[in-house]
Amino acid sequence: MVKIEYAIYKGDSFQFIGSARECASRLDVKPSFIQWLTTPSGKKHFESRKDKSKALTAVKLKDGD
Repeated sequence: MVKIEYAIYKGDSFQFIGSARECASRLDVKPSFIQWLTTPSGKKHFESRKDKSKALTAVKLKDGD
């Protein structure tokens, strides 16, 4: 079984790694928001920010390929 984890960044600064549920709990958001951050729409939203140092973004990581 493939376990999907997410690396969370605030701007270019790494914050932490965890499942969508774990990350959502730490950020006080819904897991669907964490998943959305990795979509093309979420990436476009991040890139459109003027001050990226305050914006959240995520990278989807897969374990057990």
